[in-house]
Amino acid sequence: MTPLTDRDRTFTLIGILLAMFLAALDQTIVATALPKIVEDLGGLDRYAWVFTAYLVASTVLVPIYGKLADMYSRRAIELWAVSVFLAGSFLSGISGEFGRLPILGDGMNQLIVFRAIQGLGAAGLMGLAFIIIADLFPPAERGKYQGLTGGVFGISSVIGPLVGGLLTDHGGAIIPGIAGWRWVFYVNLPFGILALAFIITRMPALVPQGEKGHLDALSAVLLIAGLVPVVLGLQLDKTAYPWGAPITILLLAGGVGVLVLFVIRSLHAENPILDLGLFRNKVFSVSNLAGFFMGAAFLSIVAFLPLFMVNVVGVSATRAGLSLVPLSLGVVFGSIVSGQLVSRLGHYRRLLLVGGFILMIGVFLLSRMGPDVPFSRVALYMAIAGLGLGPTLPLYTLAVQNAVDVRKVGQATSAVQFFRQIGGALGTALLGTVLATTLAANFAANTPPGLGPPGTAHPSGGAPGGAADAVAAEIGKAFDQRFDALAAAVNGEDDGALAAQLGAMDLPPQAQMAITAGYEAAKGDPQAKAALLTELQAEMKAQERTLVAEVERGIRVSFAGAITRVYRFAVFIVLIGWLVTWFVPEVALRKSNAPAGQVPAAVHD
Repeated sequence: MTPLTDRDRTFTLIGILLAMFLAALDQTIVATALPKIVEDLGGLDRYAWVFTAYLVASTVLVPIYGKLADMYSRRAIELWAVSVFLAGSFLSGISGEFGRLPILGDGMNQLIVFRAIQGLGAAGLMGLAFIIIADLFPPAERGKYQGLTGGVFGISSVIGPLVGGLLTDHGGAIIPGIAGWRWVFYVNLPFGILALAFIITRMPALVPQGEKGHLDALSAVLLIAGLVPVVLGLQLDKTAYPWGAPITILLLAGGVGVLVLFVIRSLHAENPILDLGLFRNKVFSVSNLAGFFMGAAFLSIVAFLPLFMVNVVGVSATRAGLSLVPLSLGVVFGSIVSGQLVSRLGHYRRLLLVGGFILMIGVFLLSRMGPDVPFSRVALYMAIAGLGLGPTLPLYTLAVQNAVDVRKVGQATSAVQFFRQIGGALGTALLGTVLATTLAANFAANTPPGLGPPGTAHPSGGAPGGAADAVAAEIGKAFDQRFDALAAAVNGEDDGALAAQLGAMDLPPQAQMAITAGYEAAKGDPQAKAALLTELQAEMKAQERTLVAEVERGIRVSFAGAITRVYRFAVFIVLIGWLVTWFVPEVALRKSNAPAGQVPAAVHD
């Protein structure tokens, strides 16, 4: 065993950040390509499962990766995670290429399964980055390097939608015969191979010292069997499967029941997946509670803003995705600056409190947006929220790592990521219900009867097209059909049909009398009939424009009121997380990685 050199640290850091970039990029790049994927593969009814499968897999495996990192070579675990992620990427890219497959079925089913495989690898890529950085640098120096992980998240959020759109629209020219959307998955391969090269050739083994023990397989099975139904139950579209639906209750209650068995097993197992004794460490328990609420706030901001941009501001779905860029840039700046400051000042709680306060201001401003808010103001509010979110990504993790025995740093680090993700899943599920119920009431109050949108998309499914556009198209179609019926009655001189159509139009008596008089005068005269129909069509178009404007305004007001109500709830979520952060103990950052005999050492083989 030899100590880590600066060269070891640099190349290892590059390798793990590249791997982390892949997982972070995948969360944004696929959403842009999904409409084209559905067009090619079909399966619109399974649209959201492409996201859900990835989310479930990338969440439930996080604690297990953390435990494995405490037992075996970090390099071996990282290589496994990258390899699984790349395999899932390649398989996702060939989904549907060979038609229906035994067991897997059609192309959309194949993509869902292969996305789950991607998620199995992504769970390791995200958690292991923080764990390996903990090996490379002592806590007093670690903040500025962990701050880079926030930068990776931000950069991937900025370029993901752009790269996804470019590859979907123009990727077919790279190799003729391969659809452009498939390159959204294939693009992971060269970056992943580069990351593997750095890890294989430059990264030390980083084998934890001390007794490894054996992985408690029963704990792992119980954890997976409990988390899968819980996460699925939270991610189900609550407009189709409400909280009281039998399937939702069964998934949540069954999952919680199995997790209780997991806790009981963990209390008695010699080598549990998560040492529950960590919760007696106040830094660990309080930081994870605060991170849970901050995770809920973060994902809620990201999930509901595109709905606001499309249906209130009136931008395209693509531009709505780009509206998250100011948030991402704020996260990048806040994460990197807070990482540098904590390494200089040695105080993480103060920075977390400042960041939380800025986040609260940003979300409060988002909650005050009206139906006429300009794009530039939304961008400003998002940048403020991102600036406040930036410190939460590296600093809760740093606080926990600094406070626990380094022999359990893998478990502790993965727990921070896990509770943040569970907070996000629960937060979006609860606030999604708030959105749906508020929208239903707002549509009833702000739009003419029967003319509100039929429903809203589930947040996990990405931003839908504009609801106002869809309703305007339906109104236009209805007016065209009404005019065609009137024209048939006038040209056919069908008095009964004309009277029925005029009655259905709910016109004032004077208007009906005027139209009837014009019709009677035009009988037998094709030119007079044509003139009458031209006049009627112009009047109907004016009525259509008036009605569309009324409905569009009502929809904008409805969405603005519902989404800002969601953000008002998010303000309270941030407030709770901020108040909890006050109780995170401030422990001096250690200058070395651990007492002798506990540091994961570099093993050059």
